[in-house]
Amino acid sequence: MKFSIKYQLSPRTEGDRLTENVPIRLRVSFAGIRVDLRSGYVIDAEKWDNNNACVKIGAKNSFNQTAGEINRALTNLSSIVEEVLTRFELDNRRTPTAKEFKAAFDEAAGRKKKEVTPDFFTVFDKFVVEAGTANNWVPATYTKFSSLRKHLYAYMPQQILNQLTKEKLQGFVKYLQDAGQMNTTVSKYMSYVRWFLRWACNNGYYNGLLHEQYKPRFKGIDCKEVIFLSWEELQHFLNYQFPENRSSLSCVRDVFCFCCFTGLRYSDVARLRPCDVKRTTNKPFISIVTMKTEDRLHIELNKYALQILDKYKNIHFPKGLALPVISNAKMNEYLKEAAEIAGIKEPVRIVFFKGNKRYENVLPKCELLTTHSGRKTFICNAIRLGIPTNVIMEWTGHSDYKAMKPYIKIVDAVKEENMSKFDTFSEERRSNSKK
Repeated sequence: MKFSIKYQLSPRTEGDRLTENVPIRLRVSFAGIRVDLRSGYVIDAEKWDNNNACVKIGAKNSFNQTAGEINRALTNLSSIVEEVLTRFELDNRRTPTAKEFKAAFDEAAGRKKKEVTPDFFTVFDKFVVEAGTANNWVPATYTKFSSLRKHLYAYMPQQILNQLTKEKLQGFVKYLQDAGQMNTTVSKYMSYVRWFLRWACNNGYYNGLLHEQYKPRFKGIDCKEVIFLSWEELQHFLNYQFPENRSSLSCVRDVFCFCCFTGLRYSDVARLRPCDVKRTTNKPFISIVTMKTEDRLHIELNKYALQILDKYKNIHFPKGLALPVISNAKMNEYLKEAAEIAGIKEPVRIVFFKGNKRYENVLPKCELLTTHSGRKTFICNAIRLGIPTNVIMEWTGHSDYKAMKPYIKIVDAVKEENMSKFDTFSEERRSNSKK
């Protein structure tokens, strides 16, 4: 039986042509029948030799598979094609249908489908258990994936994992947007979905490439406003005297300001005990293991943080805490009230997108403050003071410089101070030349 085989890169069925991690396919033609077979390998388009229909010598794909390894595998698949067609002709004395050929090829290549294909949510639940254990997820992370699962189940309750398509994921994005989710939330959910699919692929539950190929872009992802107190606002808030009938707000203010002067998260300041405060050295510091990342942090204490600790040094709080910390929800509620009374009402424009539609709100800063704003305040003011980013990261526990970029962008005072250097540059050069 005459046949021909062409090795090709699989084109995308719609949209722009894929250029990275492009699947390699075999196009087999025999007796007027054409069948496309997946090779199981991918390669960047620039590393594919169209003239010789093979991977260019010396190239590797993203899985570190070499040109030699891939090209030998393609040759082996050609031998399997020849063997299948020859055997079919001898045993059955007729030309196979496309379906029969594919089934025989998959069996010969060891690609027989598993008898039981788990549904999407069975595998998703396994992923949550294994990834959560392996990465020491905190309760908040489990909550995020539980929320994602509810949305996925509402949209596609009977989904089979290996039947998931790009169109289905596009539909899920539209479902979230129609439900009123902001683009920042939708983008985060889709990054979680790709994480799940990557895990499922690596563990043999999923044989597609959507985790590599489907990366939608959303408007407004980088326009989220960082809410923090300027140094002037922080000093005003720290020293504000609350009315006698609202004097209890000073405790909320003090805990928040302590976060502003140390960079601690709420989850860590809520567990801070006097034994974590080391005063035996020339420069007092706190030493804690963070709740979120389980990193040990060594944070030197400035005079403002020490003053707050000293204010409550002789007061005994429940659970032996160092500060009067209440629940996060209550603290957020009272923090907004305290900031409003203290006059922290600078208008802040909040811009966000839902799909392609832009929304804007202008709110007083006091309404936007949360406990996490304390950590953001610490980072922004540290940058403004000219403290090196690597030192700030040692205090905050950030391991990736990318996480610091949003803060660096918004510290306008630093940008203004550095831009003013251009104004005095010529004068300084003339002064130095006279010397």
